[in-house]
Amino acid sequence: MMEHGHEAAVEGNRRLIKGIAVLGAAAVISKLLGTLQKIPLQNIAGDEAYGIYSAVYPFYILILFLATAGFPTAVSKLVSEQVAGGNLQEAHRIYRLSSMVLMLTGLAGFLFMYLGAGTIADWIGSRQAQPAVRSASYALLLVPIMAASRGYHQGLQNMIPTAVSQVVEQTVRVTVMIVLLLVLTEAHASSGTIAAGATLGSAAGAAAGLIVMLIYDLRERAARNRQGAAREARTDKRAPRALLLKRIVSYAMPVALGSIAAPIISMIDSFTLPQLLVRQGLDESEALHQFGVYSRGLPLVHLVGMLFSSMAAALVPSLSDASAQGKHALVRYRAELSIRLTWLIGLAASAGLAAVSLPANIMLFTDASGTWTMVIVAWTAMFSSLGATTAAILQGISREKLPALHLLIAAAIKVLLNLLLIPPLGIAGAAWSGVIANAAACWLNVRAVRRHVGISWRWREALARPILSVAAMLGVIAALYGLFALLTALTGTAESDRLWNTGQALVMIAVGAAAFGLAALRSGALSEAELQLVPGVYRRLSPLLRRWRILPERQAGVGERGAGTDDPA
Repeated sequence: MMEHGHEAAVEGNRRLIKGIAVLGAAAVISKLLGTLQKIPLQNIAGDEAYGIYSAVYPFYILILFLATAGFPTAVSKLVSEQVAGGNLQEAHRIYRLSSMVLMLTGLAGFLFMYLGAGTIADWIGSRQAQPAVRSASYALLLVPIMAASRGYHQGLQNMIPTAVSQVVEQTVRVTVMIVLLLVLTEAHASSGTIAAGATLGSAAGAAAGLIVMLIYDLRERAARNRQGAAREARTDKRAPRALLLKRIVSYAMPVALGSIAAPIISMIDSFTLPQLLVRQGLDESEALHQFGVYSRGLPLVHLVGMLFSSMAAALVPSLSDASAQGKHALVRYRAELSIRLTWLIGLAASAGLAAVSLPANIMLFTDASGTWTMVIVAWTAMFSSLGATTAAILQGISREKLPALHLLIAAAIKVLLNLLLIPPLGIAGAAWSGVIANAAACWLNVRAVRRHVGISWRWREALARPILSVAAMLGVIAALYGLFALLTALTGTAESDRLWNTGQALVMIAVGAAAFGLAALRSGALSEAELQLVPGVYRRLSPLLRRWRILPERQAGVGERGAGTDDPA
């Protein structure tokens, strides 16, 4: 029985890693597409149109999060609890009820943005933003319903529908945006109109993503009917609708506060940075141009953040399921594993982004303007990623109010530091304030997880080994800088040549990532047991890694020990 429990726990851990991997891969693809959307906007229309888009989009995200009000995460958690108890009918009722509520909140969000576009543009400090605000509002009619469906399937611990819909949504969004960008630019439209075309792509992408989720809904319903789930008992397991709605709302509202606080931090820049720059003597157009330069590093940071938001989406139902079954050791193990991987990869991502900022800036945005600001912004990735993972852990153990409170504290810190740092430092001041605010929220979350989950830290593993691995990566990147500088001098290539910098950035990213991975395995920052949780990767890489003496001799790993202790028997 112990052996059976051990195997089941290991299989559960593998399902968790697989869910994270599926959503993570989809998030990377989706965010890459989203980044590709912003690059032609800046390259073709310029930093002013990009600045307008970057100022409006966080406000749209804020209204979207207000409209969804934490319901998708609540649906995911509550559905996973019902599935763990074998009550599939009640799980589907939760989904239906949430969808109806989200239809109404999405409509309210649309009316607020569409009818209040002029006022919102005044808040941003640019009348040119009004068309972009209005065109972004249409997505609010569709995204909340799609989000409810994603939450339902994640609660079933099926991450494939969310992953597919994310990729389809972004593909359609980027395609529509680029077509409109080309048409509007050819017509010599204003920067505000071009930015409106970019935001309109969100509605087109949402429509495509919703269609994908509806298809998966129909398939899931057909499978449920074939299995006889619709004939479940409808007496003692069926809660009154009012009670069900109260449960959803009571869980969703604290999550909503945390969700709202995250875009508030981004929106603070939209409402303070341009206006503070104008007070320093810049005109509106130049202030928006500077805001566009400041925003260059954000898509790369968001790419990393999206990866760990996907980890969080897979983590919440997994922890809720384990917690509902009283498997406290399993909750602790999964929390420790998620935090350790987030810290390791987030640290490497921030250091890597900072190291390659110069060639990456020229590769993506044609020149080196704002490179130092991009270096600073890169460190936001580490703290925001770890913040997202720890927030998911707290939500999974029903401590959802804490990450909300911590993010609101971070938002207050961001406002204060923007007012203090932007006047003397300009856009670099906004970058520093973002790093500090995210670090504060991250520290508060980690402290809460340690207190409520009881995870233990081994400082050698937590700090020394990851830092050693990152140092090895940075050493390799520094050597590549020297090599490319020599090649630049020998070939007579201009240092600002975009194609040359593209080659540099891609080589540095690929070689640096490989160096980090090998160093992490060799130092023990990433264990063989953790690599085994991804069987396909482990099977292909382990013989080669052993031959190169990267992997040590076989031993009982953290993952196996953790799985064994999870067996309630």
